[in-house]
Amino acid sequence: MLTINIICIGKIKEKFFKDAINEYSKRLSKYCKLNIIELPDEKIPDKINQSIIDNIKEKECNNIISHLPKDTYLICLDLKGKELSSEEFSKELDTLSFMTSSITFVIGGSLGITTKLLSLSKKSICFSKMTFPHQLIRVFLLEQLFRSFKISNNETYHR
Repeated sequence: MLTINIICIGKIKEKFFKDAINEYSKRLSKYCKLNIIELPDEKIPDKINQSIIDNIKEKECNNIISHLPKDTYLICLDLKGKELSSEEFSKELDTLSFMTSSITFVIGGSLGITTKLLSLSKKSICFSKMTFPHQLIRVFLLEQLFRSFKISNNETYHR
């Protein structure tokens, strides 16, 4: 069975996000082994400059790198990544499932991810050019993973 890891910065505080994450995690258990690894976010001071931004991103991304499973196919969620339709995303996952037994998705902190982390990834994807809270992106990712498995298994799911 395919293992899907989601490494993300920041804890989910809102009950409605937790409920959605739990629901999609339960639905996905039929199709894959899912691991969600939440890492702490760095505090962002009120007065910020590029040096502070770079320092925070570096700390968060080094923490992510230290938690990457061995022999995994790494995909970063990044605003500069490739946008895919649900069908294209499903096809990508199908292809990857023949190449690897482990796929890891990374959702960085609110300031983004470093070029070092991006260079370690095999692919980067973007759900939208719009800005969303990181907690919501986690729900988006889980929903799209579930939709992908439904598509690849020719199972009905609302459109």
